[in-house]
Amino acid sequence: MSPSAPSPSRARPWPLVAAAAVCLFSFAAFWVAQRVAHVNMLDVMVYRAEAETLRAGGDLYAMRATSANLAMTYPPFAAVLFLPLTLVDVPLMRTLSTAGNLLLVVALVRLSLRLVRPAPATPERRADLWRTTLWVAAVVVWCEPVWTTLRYGQINLLVAVAVLWDFTRREGNRWAGLGIGLATAVKLTPGLFVVLLLAAGLLLWRRDRGMNQWLRTALTATGAFLVTTLAMVVALPADSKTFWTRTLFETGRVGHKEETANQSLSGVLARLMHTDEPGLWWLAAAVLLGGAAMALAVRAAVRGDRAVAVVVTAFAALMVSPISWSHHWVWCVPLLILLHDRATPSFGPVARVVPPAWQATGAVGLAFASFALWWVPHDPGRPELDQNAGQMLLSAVYPLTATAVFAGYALVVWRTRRTPRIPGPRRETVVAREPQAVAKE
Repeated sequence: MSPSAPSPSRARPWPLVAAAAVCLFSFAAFWVAQRVAHVNMLDVMVYRAEAETLRAGGDLYAMRATSANLAMTYPPFAAVLFLPLTLVDVPLMRTLSTAGNLLLVVALVRLSLRLVRPAPATPERRADLWRTTLWVAAVVVWCEPVWTTLRYGQINLLVAVAVLWDFTRREGNRWAGLGIGLATAVKLTPGLFVVLLLAAGLLLWRRDRGMNQWLRTALTATGAFLVTTLAMVVALPADSKTFWTRTLFETGRVGHKEETANQSLSGVLARLMHTDEPGLWWLAAAVLLGGAAMALAVRAAVRGDRAVAVVVTAFAALMVSPISWSHHWVWCVPLLILLHDRATPSFGPVARVVPPAWQATGAVGLAFASFALWWVPHDPGRPELDQNAGQMLLSAVYPLTATAVFAGYALVVWRTRRTPRIPGPRRETVVAREPQAVAKE
């Protein structure tokens, strides 16, 4: 090394400092942009009202909050989770909500990177992981699902982080599954990850005749959900009865299915059919598409491809749910990281059948950063019931993207199976790499 060259110990911190500075600047600009846009943070106000109703001993599901007359739609445990919101005044609550969600963006990116590329946590890798995390977080904070999550003060980032926390635990971690179980007790859609864990775990148990991490995580998640839910039945029997016997089935109290903000399969069909209730058409489509997607996810899990299994399951849940608002699609962050990683030459034989990174990642990134679904008429007059073909395409941008992801992965599986097997120890190592592990780190 020449005398003028910086030593590694002095050179390495600077890229990390630069990444931190860029991320901080991006977050500050985001904060200013949200204030200039006069975001109302409507949902966090509803969460606060739910907690206040709980403290006052009122009926959670008769409560209405804000000028939009919004009702509680989550299980009773959510109101308990929101109790800390009542300990501060409204301006401070909004500030803390925004700051907390920005930190959760960083956590979501970091866990997504660990999900996609699990490896031993060496000091060099930790520094590289943080540098990449900060650069990516500085960019993805501007995509529509993240923007809208912070605009409303929603909990989508918290739910996604809780799920990914479980899928990035080390092999044998006794707490893996707790995050998914609690997330399901707050918002039921994460329960589809339990289905993934159980299906993959049972298939691996049948193959290997022994307990595996997928099955252990499924049992922990199920136990956490049941314990939490039963505790609410004891503590809040009337509210629990109302939710599980009535509110759970009243999807209309969440909103109109045809709203452009509803990016689920039912929303697409409602707009396509010019109706607010697609009925059996939605049920049939959800069963077919959801079943096919989960088959792909379980196949990936059994073969040890945890990242694909998790992302496909997340998008399947968003597609088949009766209502999936655009801000629920924060799962675009791990999807973009996965697509970029798998489209690089380092991925091996599959890379030959995956488009280049700039095509796959760029197209999906554009879909989630374009705000295209808001280009169509949308107001309380329900103009979505009279959309033309072009407007229907724009207001279905997320479901179309998810369908393309499912189809693309199915094509990869089909082409990979047709590719002649290349003998050799290197290829065999890749195929057989710890198929039972839910996490290696």
